[in-house]
Amino acid sequence: MYQRPGKLCSTLLHRDLPVLCVSALGSPVKKSGVLKRISPAAVSLYCHSVCTENPNTASAASKVVSSGTAGSRSVCSMGSSTSRLYSALAQTLSSAPTARAAACPEEEEEEEVDVEPCSPDDLLKECEEVLRNRPARLHRSFIFPKDPAPQNRPIRVMQWNVLAQALGEGKDSFVQCPLEALNWAERKYLILEEILTYRPDVLCLQEVDHYFDTFQPVLRSLGYHGTFCPKPWSPCLDVECNNGPDGCALFFSRDRFELLDSASVRLAAAMLKTNQVAIVQKLRDRATGRPLCVAVTHLKARSGWERLRSAQGSDLLQNLQVATGGHAGMPLLVCGDFNAEPSEDVYRRFASSSLGLDSAYKQLSADGQTEPPYTTWKIRPSGEVCHTLDYIWYSRCALSVNAVLDFPTAEQIGPNRLPSYNYPSDHLSLVCDFSFLDEPDRLM
Repeated sequence: MYQRPGKLCSTLLHRDLPVLCVSALGSPVKKSGVLKRISPAAVSLYCHSVCTENPNTASAASKVVSSGTAGSRSVCSMGSSTSRLYSALAQTLSSAPTARAAACPEEEEEEEVDVEPCSPDDLLKECEEVLRNRPARLHRSFIFPKDPAPQNRPIRVMQWNVLAQALGEGKDSFVQCPLEALNWAERKYLILEEILTYRPDVLCLQEVDHYFDTFQPVLRSLGYHGTFCPKPWSPCLDVECNNGPDGCALFFSRDRFELLDSASVRLAAAMLKTNQVAIVQKLRDRATGRPLCVAVTHLKARSGWERLRSAQGSDLLQNLQVATGGHAGMPLLVCGDFNAEPSEDVYRRFASSSLGLDSAYKQLSADGQTEPPYTTWKIRPSGEVCHTLDYIWYSRCALSVNAVLDFPTAEQIGPNRLPSYNYPSDHLSLVCDFSFLDEPDRLM
């Protein structure tokens, strides 16, 4: 029976899912075993949206992944500590709505869960308490490229590849990062602490493989609307004791925005569907009434796949043309791990798009035209890897960049690079403040 949490912060940080048992190591594992690789059609049922409004969710593209929740999910926390960030809020994993969604995959809404608001300050303090024995976190500051203060409250956006737990422990081979530093029982607090430190209005994540048991219930209690879309053939499913497929997630503050439209897109190349996805949503700013289109994606990784990434980027741009009605003045934000340096064709496609996009993090450079030297820095068996792969694109005709969070120096990151005891991912988060530019004509 669902128990109404008296103090939600403590409930979130110390309660387990009722459907889980605890192994001898203290890691929750579902009794039925691990997830096996399943078909793309079945995985598409994982696409999930939680909302309090009832928007008309007509698809903006022809290649839309069906939404809903799967009939069953195997959940296995990868880590050995008894400290677990699971909530009674996630009862929906084993409740009736999952069966309904499986039978009706176009359904995007979930039945209302009795959730009391959680204080972000209290939750941040709780994270700091759990992490008190870890080294001090990386120091970062905001850079303000323009002096004039915006007339309205800025829109804070965070872009972050959080590193899928299954990949971090099972596939990525970070040779200078101790496995203990990747223990999900504490690493999830580092991730949550980063989010709570900057408190974005819009949060775009990649490599999310703990959506239903961590990100969705916790962020929902903090006032966020969340949408998740997994990769059809997630590499996480190849890892023993995985927690399901990884994918993209898009969250926004329900106090700040309302949802007008949403589409989950399986990206295509040469008319063939690929393993990469995107979420495209149209929001309305409650204070100003202004529309805002937001997209999150994660393109194909690794060298040798440049042409595929270019084709996927082209497909995403076509979907964004549909979502914005082809209007270059529509405020648009595109966040993602593009797995592409600025020298690649996919970067040039976005920079030269008719949507009028620019990369916000160029604002950190002296000339305002150069990307930062790195957004990811790791050491693998093949050697040290330092690249710029992550971007926040914005429509320069409709939005202005007010602030950009700088990156830690090489000395601050340390010789073992990322991830580490004081940073939970091999990718650094990107955080920017935007404001609407004055518009001659209302785009609604």
